[in-house]
Amino acid sequence: MVTLAATIWIASWSQNKRFGDLTNGFNERFDDLRSEMNARFAEVNRRIDEMLIRLDRIARKPDDHGTRIPRLEERTSPLC
Repeated sequence: MVTLAATIWIASWSQNKRFGDLTNGFNERFDDLRSEMNARFAEVNRRIDEMLIRLDRIARKPDDHGTRIPRLEERTSPLC
C-alpha cells in the first residue's frame, strides 16, 4: 500500500513538474510572439504613415498645377 501511494505521489509530482515546464515555455514563446507582433504592427503603421504622406502630396499636385498653369500662360503669351 505504501508503495502504491509513493508511486502515485511521484507520478503526480513528475506530471506537475512537466506541466510547469510546459507553461513556462509557453509563456516565453507567447512573449516572443507578442514582441514580434508588436514590431510588425509598428512596421505596418510606419508604412501607412508613409503612404498617407505620399497621398497628401499627390492630392496637392492639382492645386499646384492650378497655380502654375496661369503663370506659365502669362510667361508664354505674346506681348501686346
